[in-house]
Amino acid sequence: MNILLWVLQVLAALLYGASGVMKVFMFDKVSEGVPSFGALPREAWMTLGILELLCTVGLIVPAAFHWRPALTVVAATVLAVESLVFVWVHVQYREIPPIILSGVLGLLMAFIAYSRMVLKPISERRAWLSMLSTSKTR
Repeated sequence: MNILLWVLQVLAALLYGASGVMKVFMFDKVSEGVPSFGALPREAWMTLGILELLCTVGLIVPAAFHWRPALTVVAATVLAVESLVFVWVHVQYREIPPIILSGVLGLLMAFIAYSRMVLKPISERRAWLSMLSTSKTR
């Protein structure tokens, strides 16, 4: 289960990272010809892109370093909620493929959040304390 969750977290981080970069740095290019990008002002899309980039880091770094692993749950939950917003936006424009994609991603992020909170949580370690204790024993 742990390996599956790590694979899902890395894939989600790559996907949301790319999405965040596009919203922040390539908005004009990716929004051409996509009516749903008109649902929110450009600043809102940029804010969502920054949020996605922060959550991308939150999906990996806290869990990998066993430092405040609850942040991984928070990041996944935020992305799940964001997916609900995107489902709503795409429903307004009757864009069926993005509705399905956003719904699936929302379910995936909810699964990661639940799994990392209940099924297979990551324990918090005091990494710097363990490094100090091992250096004293040498």
